[in-house]
Amino acid sequence: MTEADLLDLCRQGDARAFAQLVEPHRLKVWAVCSRITRNQQDAEDAFQDTLVAAWQNLHKFRGDSQLSTWLHRVAANASLAVIRRRKDVLSDQDDFLDVVDPAPSVADRVTTVAAVRAAIDTLPDDFREAIVLREIAGMTYQEIADHQRIPVQTVRSRISRARARLVAELTPSIS
Repeated sequence: MTEADLLDLCRQGDARAFAQLVEPHRLKVWAVCSRITRNQQDAEDAFQDTLVAAWQNLHKFRGDSQLSTWLHRVAANASLAVIRRRKDVLSDQDDFLDVVDPAPSVADRVTTVAAVRAAIDTLPDDFREAIVLREIAGMTYQEIADHQRIPVQTVRSRISRARARLVAELTPSIS
C-alpha cells in the first residue's frame, strides 16, 4: 500500500493504517524527541504527544512536504512543549536510546556517543534544535527556517555556530 493510500485510510479514521504510516519514521522521530528534550521520560512524553498530535492533525497535512518532514516538525514542537512544561525538572541522564551505526568496538562507540550527547547538551536550545533537525531529522535549511519561523541565514548561522561549539567541545585540549 502506498503512503497516499495509507493517508486516505487514516483520514477515514483507520488507526491500523496510521500505525503503518508512521512505522518507517519511528526511529528518527524518537531521535528528534530524545535529542531535543535530553531526558528519557520527557522524550517518551514528547514521542507520545507527537503521535497523538499527528493523528489528530493529519487532516492538516497538505502534502507540500514529505510526511517525514511534517512528522519531524510535529516531534520538534512536541519536544519543545514538553521542555517548556518541565523546564525545572530537566536533568542529565545517560539512558537515552540512540540511533547509531555500529562502531569498530562497543567501548569506543559508548565513549563516542556519550561525548557527543554531552556536547550536544551544552548547546543553547535554539542551536540544539537546529542541529538536531538538520543532522538527525535530515531537514533542509529552508524547512528548519519555516519550522523555527526565522530567516534561512539565521538557521545557517545557528548550525554553523553549533557545529563550531561541538568541534571545540569534542576536540581534546592539548596543554
